Amino acid sequence: MDLLAIVLGPVLLVVGIGAGAFIGYWYRKQVAAKTTSSAEARAEAIIQDGKSKVQSMLLEAKDKAIKVLEEAKQDEAQRRQDVQAAQLRLEKRESLFDGKLLELESKQTKLQDKAKEIERIKEEMQSIKTEQLAQLEKVANLSRTDALTLLERQVEEASEDALQSRLRKLQEQGSEELERKANELMATIIQRCSTSHATETTTTSVHLTSDDMKGRIIGKEGRNIKRIEELTGVEILIDDTPETIVVSGFSPIRRHLAKRALEMLMEDGRIHPARIEDCVERSKRDLALDIKKAGEDALYEVGVTGFEPKLVSILGRLKYRTSYGQNVLRHSIEVAFLAAMLAEHLGADVNVARKGGLLHDIGKSVDHEVQGTHPEIGRDIGKKFGLSDAIIAPILYHHDDYPPTLEAVIVKAADAISGSRPGARKDTYENYIQRLEELENVALTFTGIDKVYAIQAGREVRVFVRPDQVDDYTASKLAKDIALKIEQELKYPGEIRVTIIRETRVIEYAR
Repeated sequence: MDLLAIVLGPVLLVVGIGAGAFIGYWYRKQVAAKTTSSAEARAEAIIQDGKSKVQSMLLEAKDKAIKVLEEAKQDEAQRRQDVQAAQLRLEKRESLFDGKLLELESKQTKLQDKAKEIERIKEEMQSIKTEQLAQLEKVANLSRTDALTLLERQVEEASEDALQSRLRKLQEQGSEELERKANELMATIIQRCSTSHATETTTTSVHLTSDDMKGRIIGKEGRNIKRIEELTGVEILIDDTPETIVVSGFSPIRRHLAKRALEMLMEDGRIHPARIEDCVERSKRDLALDIKKAGEDALYEVGVTGFEPKLVSILGRLKYRTSYGQNVLRHSIEVAFLAAMLAEHLGADVNVARKGGLLHDIGKSVDHEVQGTHPEIGRDIGKKFGLSDAIIAPILYHHDDYPPTLEAVIVKAADAISGSRPGARKDTYENYIQRLEELENVALTFTGIDKVYAIQAGREVRVFVRPDQVDDYTASKLAKDIALKIEQELKYPGEIRVTIIRETRVIEYAR
């Protein structure tokens, strides 16, 4: 037992020691395993936390990078705008610099020209000085009077060209200004004056109560119609026109006399030579009253008083007088209105202009009975009835080129306006066409003429010339020659304007 105890004791000791060592190793291994697992968990947590922080840092860095990039882009755009603005300012400065440079070059050129001009003037002054010295040497031997005369002549010669040039310029400016003001004045006055006109013809129609009246007017063997024609000085035309006969004659007063007599005969019903004579006499008396009333109405319309009754009757006779189809009394009234308004604007005597305009054609009322031109007859009538010289002047000189008084000039202008306006006067159609053809044919007789047009009712002739045959100087002379030939060969109222048109065309093509 003791041996077994002795033998088993060490063995058990060894086994116990080995078992303790094994148990200790196992325990340490278990402890180490638990420690490792815990460390790995902590490491994994740390790693995950690190990853989260890295991800957050990456996102934050990305946002910051985007912001930085946006800011960089904005800065780049701003820099580009600044560069463009700077470039524009630079270009503007370059442009200004170029302008200044051109201006400086221009000024330099002008300065050079002025320098040359100064040199030229110096040379001229030196030449003049030399010439004056020579003149002084010559004058030294002259008396004071002779020297002054010589000096005045030299100054006059030196200034003549400049004065003539200045005078021409002033005349041109004055003519343009006067023409402009005259046109404005004419437009204003014509707008203020509006009168009506009825164009007269050479025939007057008489309405009959029936066609049977034609035979009674003719009478047995035509004795009635012959008697009427003898007493009135007209021609009675009887045709197939129903209930109408025509009184033909160049004197309106005779036509109206015959018309009145015929109307009286038809109203009375008795038509024979004796009754015809009685009706004609009654018609003359009625016509005289009508003439006087026409004169009184004209005076009232114009606003004139103080004329003698006989002069009023002479004025009324113009109602039955025409000039180129224009009733002379209506024309005289229109001239009186125009002359009064012109005189008012020009500061002339309005009363004289009005009376002179109304009576300017008074001579036409009796020009077929008295020898002489109607201005001369009008002058004699004015003197007979005691009109003043101021009123007689427009009557006598309204057809002259240079009337002696302002009122006469005004009446002449008013007469031209009234007579030349469209529709106031009228020729027959054939005469009208013939006159236009004659105007064109007169101009076509000259050399270098391309074509001719008569326009504005024959008051203007436009002549187109060939530029290779007629130069500017020849054109001016040609206009005067054509106007002179028209004056010599044609008859016309008013005036005719001759316009020469010279046109040169040069054509080239850009290809």
